[in-house]
Amino acid sequence: MFANQQAIFRSRWRAMLWASGVLLLAYCSVPSPDEDEQAQQQASAAQEQHHNPWAIDPDKR
Repeated sequence: MFANQQAIFRSRWRAMLWASGVLLLAYCSVPSPDEDEQAQQQASAAQEQHHNPWAIDPDKR
């Protein structure tokens, strides 16, 4: 499959730099549990306050 596996990374330092970038991306993309709970609370509060603009209001009949 790979003819020359040394061509993937020219040096160990570049391989470590690439690996640290992958780990940093994974670390930054996973939200903390506190942020997840806050987002759920905000979504539920927004859903409770939602008003359908196309709905017929019984008070305006």
